Amino acid sequence: MIDIRTFQCNPLQENCFIVSDESGEAVVVDCGALFDEERKAVTQHLRNNALKLRHVLCTHAHFDHIFGLDTLYREFGARPRLHDADSLLYMKMNDQVADMLGTRLDFDMPPLGDSLNDGDEIGFGTHTIRVIHTPGHSPGSVLLYIESEKVLFAGDTIFRMSVGRTDLEGGSWQLLMGSLQRVARDVADDVTVYCGHGPRTVIGEEKRMNPYFRAKTNYI
Repeated sequence: MIDIRTFQCNPLQENCFIVSDESGEAVVVDCGALFDEERKAVTQHLRNNALKLRHVLCTHAHFDHIFGLDTLYREFGARPRLHDADSLLYMKMNDQVADMLGTRLDFDMPPLGDSLNDGDEIGFGTHTIRVIHTPGHSPGSVLLYIESEKVLFAGDTIFRMSVGRTDLEGGSWQLLMGSLQRVARDVADDVTVYCGHGPRTVIGEEKRMNPYFRAKTNYI
């Protein structure tokens, strides 16, 4: 049994997740905590519940999903992990903010840990997370799938009845459509999807009603 806590962060209302199980081990997914109170909420949840932080995982490296990584590195020594294809975006975080928000931040991003590759299995406690590479929203976008719990962390690849934009650096509409076809084929209908923004959804509902899942394409 896993516990999933959601923290809505930064002006873009990004969803950061802390996932833990009965072992007391935890994973943080997409720590977009920007403001001091957001960072404190994440670190206090870990400490107040005596959770051992095993992994810091990023579904992709857009700025709004990685603001808080320096805090986790400073407080817990945890190096973030992401797909290599997004490593350039990661290193350009301050430039991303300048381009998108018209302001300049001077964050020193922490060093990266091991990369996330398609098919990797990442253990914490009694559970395993499988990495599914889903390029399109960004080159290195991934889904994080806990199959035993029927839970999927989708970042900005899938939103409820929508999908992530593809007009940012490295985005590709064709690759995203191919990624959605793979998800429809490989992920069961009863899996709950925790999205990078907005409410959660269910794969079966997306396959039936999300127009992007229903698009007739030949990308894969």
